[in-house]
Amino acid sequence: MSTATILIVDDERLLRLTLRSRLEDQGFIVVEGETGEEAVRIVGEEDPDLVLLDYQLPDRNGLEVLDILLQRDRDLPVVMITGHGSVEGAVRAMRRGAIDYLEKPFEFDALLLTVESSLQTTALRREVRRLRREASEAGGASELVGRTPQMQELNTVIDRVAQSDPATVLLQGESGTGKNVVARAIHQRSVRAEKPFVTIACTSLPENLLESELMGHERGAFTDAHSTKRGLLEVADGGTLFLDEIGELPLSLQAKLLHLLEERSFRRIGGTRTIKVDVRIIAATNRDLRGAVERGQFRDDFYYRLNIVPIWIPALRERKADIPLLVDTFVTLFNRDFRKEVLGVTPAVLQVLMRYHWPGNVRELKNLVERVMILGGGRQVELEDLPVELRGGPSLTPNAAGGFALPDGGLDLEELERGLLVQALVRAGGNRTQAGRLLGLNRDQVSYRVEKFKIRFEDAGTPRLRVQRD
Repeated sequence: MSTATILIVDDERLLRLTLRSRLEDQGFIVVEGETGEEAVRIVGEEDPDLVLLDYQLPDRNGLEVLDILLQRDRDLPVVMITGHGSVEGAVRAMRRGAIDYLEKPFEFDALLLTVESSLQTTALRREVRRLRREASEAGGASELVGRTPQMQELNTVIDRVAQSDPATVLLQGESGTGKNVVARAIHQRSVRAEKPFVTIACTSLPENLLESELMGHERGAFTDAHSTKRGLLEVADGGTLFLDEIGELPLSLQAKLLHLLEERSFRRIGGTRTIKVDVRIIAATNRDLRGAVERGQFRDDFYYRLNIVPIWIPALRERKADIPLLVDTFVTLFNRDFRKEVLGVTPAVLQVLMRYHWPGNVRELKNLVERVMILGGGRQVELEDLPVELRGGPSLTPNAAGGFALPDGGLDLEELERGLLVQALVRAGGNRTQAGRLLGLNRDQVSYRVEKFKIRFEDAGTPRLRVQRD
């Protein structure tokens, strides 16, 4: 049985109804159109997996419609239906991109064989392109680079999980540790690698749209539902659905997803038909879900269902020995992207990077390397290429008396104060009250120093600070 969507475009109503009935009996989802204009509109709305397109349509030639459809999606399989033994027209259609053709009258078994063969061929084409694209973007998996015991253990766990194919996996770790990369690695190393990997950010959509994205909806289910829409659960059938920031999922949707995990089935919004799917769900969060359960913000039954195979991803500060290798990897990546020939970073730069605590983890390191390679002009990344807040001032080391030892070369006290303030603000995500707690100051005292040192946030979403100095 298949859940692929097929669009039938033919002005013969009886033929459309007959084909629809027979194809739905085979498990396909079928939509219909009788003109070229309808075909173009429906493809834009429904995103079908295959189109059965009649050569002669009331409003325009089928070849013209074929050209428009393939301009939008060159991989869309279009099977031309020709009449009156028009082999010449079928050959022209094949030359212009149709995947196959059928002559009227045809047997349904022949149609079914053509449909299934076309879908398989298109899936292989798309998979080859996906693999080529991922090979050219190999740097995207560089967050998994590392030789520390923590990374070796993580890679071992990924291999075991990928091979055992559990229904749910829960990734936990701080923001920027690479949870999305780990999820994709699990998918690529598993038997599901040739099937879709679909990502949805649980924080990106309001609750009503999130449900529609996940489950899909039937035509007329709500005001703006002008056509039937497959949800991401159907799109990911046979593959992996990655739910990023699962801790932000509304309680009502948690209940529906729990049902999905237990029954492997759901209904579209406004629908009555139960749809079964084979999807592995990988969820990720940087929240303490157990604490959220205790506070009533997360369903306990949903948490225990997700937490069958938990994977903790270490923070960068817990594996600092991987920083040199990560830096080399990112330099190679951005040399390719920016067409540069940067040799690497100086020992002084590496020393600063090793000393920094990396609240934004590998993502912050990657962004930093990208930034200095864009703005820097030398063959090596020098100390002066680093942001002022990262360079900071001289480092202090604890002494036997419980205080800090003054460096031999002395220090600039204001520079030290500014550097500590910046670090506290970054760690607190810009929250002045929390930064004050780290420094033993109240909010007003922090605000005074922020103005004194002219500290400004460039990006509130990913804490990067720019220090403006007179």
